[in-house]
Amino acid sequence: MQGVRPDAPWCPSNIEFIRRINGLDSIEDVKRIVFEANYLVLGLGDVYLGAPVATPVDPRHRLASTKYNPARTWTPDNVVGIGGAYMCIYGMEGPGGYQLFGRTCQVWNTYRVTDEFTEDEPWLLRFFDQIQFYPVTSEELLSFRDGLLEGKAHVEIEHTKFSLNDYLVFLDRNAAGILAFKTRQQAAFEAERARWLETDQQGGAVADTAGEPDADTDLPPGATAVESPVPGSIWKILVQAGHAVAEGETLIIVESMKMEMAVIAPASGVVHEVRCAEGRPVALGQALVILAELEAGTVA
Repeated sequence: MQGVRPDAPWCPSNIEFIRRINGLDSIEDVKRIVFEANYLVLGLGDVYLGAPVATPVDPRHRLASTKYNPARTWTPDNVVGIGGAYMCIYGMEGPGGYQLFGRTCQVWNTYRVTDEFTEDEPWLLRFFDQIQFYPVTSEELLSFRDGLLEGKAHVEIEHTKFSLNDYLVFLDRNAAGILAFKTRQQAAFEAERARWLETDQQGGAVADTAGEPDADTDLPPGATAVESPVPGSIWKILVQAGHAVAEGETLIIVESMKMEMAVIAPASGVVHEVRCAEGRPVALGQALVILAELEAGTVA
């Protein structure tokens, strides 16, 4: 909430957002669907390191969500999230935009060969695997993770077949229930989007700068506007008005395209004004900090 968007409709709970945008009655319904679903792996390496692109076999289990806008600059490894109708397990720490709903075991093993992770294929999953989740405590998960990488704990693997003909029969037999689920889901999705527009939560990585002071105007004599080098959002503000700063010192950190970029002081000076706020979007060239000249005898 601090570093991405404090007013995002998925804050403070991704799971509550998933419930609302899918038209479910409770968070328990989200959990029930997650644990009932068979996620079919349709691709690997969605972002990196064997991360699966998977979707539930039963259309009534296909929870949908929007992705973060703007995206997170950091996501822990081995978390599980939904983007659109796809489920993904993050293989390593990094950026990301899926709506997160849980944590699970590793899908990649860099350093050890085990029953699940071979020398030639250090990733856990294969194309057309079906993934099923079950609930555990935090302590059980951490213990299992330690054992899995060392070959002391094992994922339960059951070999089976997927029949396209049987699946088509299943879809036909459950057509009415599938249609009812999709209809309710679509209505909830449209209602959520309408609510964003009414409450000005549409969001975006670029700010509307209409009416803001131009970088070259409204400045004290001798002052300099330090501008954003990219469109993005403010991740951290490291200075405040009155601070003396040295040339090359980091003033602001801007997040853009899942990367953090330092905005540095072009010269030594005193911070006259900070024209941005953490978590808020900024445009390319928008003035972030106004630097005034140092007074004689002042040391930054």
